[in-house]
Amino acid sequence: MMKALRNDVKEIVYQPEGSYPYGLEVFRVSDLRRRTSQEGMRRTYGYTFYMLILVTEGQSNQVLDFESCPRGVGSLVIVRPGQAHSFGENEDWDGWILLVRPDFLWPTSSREAVSLGFDMERLQACILLDAYGLERASSAIQWMRQDSACAEATSPERSRDEPGASAESFEGLQSHLRYAFYALVSWLVITYRDKNLDDQRRRPSLRRFHDFKDLVEQHFVEWKSIGTYASEMGCTERSLTRAALEAEGISAKEYISRRLGLEAKRLLIHTDWPVGAIADKLGFKEATHFSKFFRRVTGCTPQQFRSENGHE
Repeated sequence: MMKALRNDVKEIVYQPEGSYPYGLEVFRVSDLRRRTSQEGMRRTYGYTFYMLILVTEGQSNQVLDFESCPRGVGSLVIVRPGQAHSFGENEDWDGWILLVRPDFLWPTSSREAVSLGFDMERLQACILLDAYGLERASSAIQWMRQDSACAEATSPERSRDEPGASAESFEGLQSHLRYAFYALVSWLVITYRDKNLDDQRRRPSLRRFHDFKDLVEQHFVEWKSIGTYASEMGCTERSLTRAALEAEGISAKEYISRRLGLEAKRLLIHTDWPVGAIADKLGFKEATHFSKFFRRVTGCTPQQFRSENGHE
């Protein structure tokens, strides 16, 4: 199903087991446990694909970007590419896992795909579904699992006797799975979208913050000054700070620091790089400057953070 991208980076790429050909895969958490070591289940990983985990039994203790997720039945965790995720130490729970390769979502010239990309950002990373929501989401996921099993039922004789039939069948089912996933996400957005985010996007100052947020995602390593962002956006530093305070309750400078701190945490957990190499990767001229920054943001040194998270 998955493999490490590099030995020094615990990053997982989309690689289904066997000859499964589709860009969306569905299985149970218990299935994953049977083919993964206990230690492997408890580690923190980064992913190159989307992963949805729906808890259907028991109490999970998953962690996403170093924050605890809802625990009980009906908890839905949406892991986006690049985020840090752990299934946690508790094994007394089960649920559905849905893996989605990013390029599976974006067929050429698809308005629906563009809409979906926007809609997924309107969903919080951790959602608690009510009883009806759990039943509906579980049913949708189970149908996707059953439909994807059609790949295993494809007749080899038909493929030989009808040239092109296999490719046609693949494209048809790939499209079917894609739109089944669109339907699930669209329903989640309608029912559980972050309504505060909807309100924010309608207000000019908060639209400015979201533009700022997008720029931070692209440039937080090389741009650490608020002035650089303000200049790029054509606004003043003061107006940018006001927008950040209104949206997040923190200054624009603090927002940049927190994003940089999150990336530092990911590198400390996902790699065996020395602190000096991580400092260089994040644009710090000296490792001591990075350590001082990290301690200010997190309250501990990089070495302490690694030790506390089981990374010796």
